[in-house]
Amino acid sequence: MTTVNIYLNFPGNCRQAFEFYRSIFGGDFPYVGTYGQMPVQEGMPPVPENMMDKIMHMSLPISKETTLMGSDAGGGWEPELVIGNNFSICVNPDSKEEADRIFGALAEGGKVMMPLSITFWGDYFGTLTDQFGINWMLLVSLS
Repeated sequence: MTTVNIYLNFPGNCRQAFEFYRSIFGGDFPYVGTYGQMPVQEGMPPVPENMMDKIMHMSLPISKETTLMGSDAGGGWEPELVIGNNFSICVNPDSKEEADRIFGALAEGGKVMMPLSITFWGDYFGTLTDQFGINWMLLVSLS
């Protein structure tokens, strides 16, 4: 079953925001990773020193079907953060084939930011902005 979640981007206060959300919804963070923990990737600019301790990704399950996810934006490889465009809809299809189909359809008339590919964390992932200016992420867990 395909699920849909919201992915939030913050101007450097992601950890603080997620601590606040956890105080409301409860639960634990199954993953918290900083930009400094990312492996060096060929063709990508290095992580700026001021971003090393910022959040690359963290998540907070809200229910069995819903997870709030987020990161700190910046570093030149992230779109410029503007409150109002600081979220993406994250679609989690059951297969790479379904992800390819959905990604291709959403990309028509839009802009692909990161093509679907297997990532350093082992999942199939890509991002785009559709023709209406809405940010999308597609993620297929391969584990």
